Amino acid sequence: MQQATRIGVYNMTDVITLIKPVISTDQYGNEESTDNEKTVMCEVSSITQSEFYAAADTELNPEYRFTVFFGDYSGENILEYHDTRYGIYRTFRTGDYMELYAERKIGV
Repeated sequence: MQQATRIGVYNMTDVITLIKPVISTDQYGNEESTDNEKTVMCEVSSITQSEFYAAADTELNPEYRFTVFFGDYSGENILEYHDTRYGIYRTFRTGDYMELYAERKIGV
């Protein structure tokens, strides 16, 4: 179990699983999808009102902003938080950290 860590101005007290689907081909030429997963510490915060309204114009449904250490993020487009999967629709680097903006999607 990972322990809560305070790094700089962020209070990394929660955990998410970053997920990157990987498509491979079996010996018969069939495509298979597997998930590469890694669990990382994060800070969870609500989406700001301005982010919510800006995303609504593009038919997104934002729910959370997750802040992780930059070195932990490798371009994953799915994350899992409290047994629910979210799509990452936007990222923003702030120094040594990466903000991941996530929305709940069916089928992710």
